[in-house]
Amino acid sequence: MKHKQIVSLILSTALALTALFTGCAREEQPKQPLTETSQETESEGAFSNLNHFEAETLDGAAFTQDNLSDKDVTVINFWSVTCGPCIAEMPALARLSESLPDNVQVLTVCLDGGDYQDDAKEILSQSGFGGTTLLSGDGDFEQVCREIQYTPTTIFVDKDGNTSSEVIIGGQEDLAESYTDAINSILKSMGKEKISVEKD
Repeated sequence: MKHKQIVSLILSTALALTALFTGCAREEQPKQPLTETSQETESEGAFSNLNHFEAETLDGAAFTQDNLSDKDVTVINFWSVTCGPCIAEMPALARLSESLPDNVQVLTVCLDGGDYQDDAKEILSQSGFGGTTLLSGDGDFEQVCREIQYTPTTIFVDKDGNTSSEVIIGGQEDLAESYTDAINSILKSMGKEKISVEKD
């Protein structure tokens, strides 16, 4: 009996450490009916496209699919104020955002930011992230937010809002390298020149 308790304790500790160093599971959201397209993308491990939506930013502005159109790649990092790994990687994400060329941008989506706007602002300020952070929205944006199961999750979209099969889930040991590799994979598929960024 004692042996079973020890094994159970070891497994619990291992699971807790895994969550701490990789990512946080989101609270179960009520499942909405998926369209045929989103069912296909989910089965491929990707997310729905962001072709038609309007979202609100943390500073109260509107953000739509049109704001994606002048960048070849948009990196979208989904996080929450209650996710330790999300907060831990935010300074590295901020540095990456600053080092990217003009044809690539980074956005964040704070999934619980509507309820914790002051906390979200403080975390972003402390990390040095000066880019756009989205809170809530409709259309395709709402659908993609429902599809997020773990934080941090990062997806990549093109200028038309089409999502790539490149997805990064959980904290990264070398965020700049992981993200740059994903961005370059997408740029290569578009016939565009690769980028290089300074490593931390």
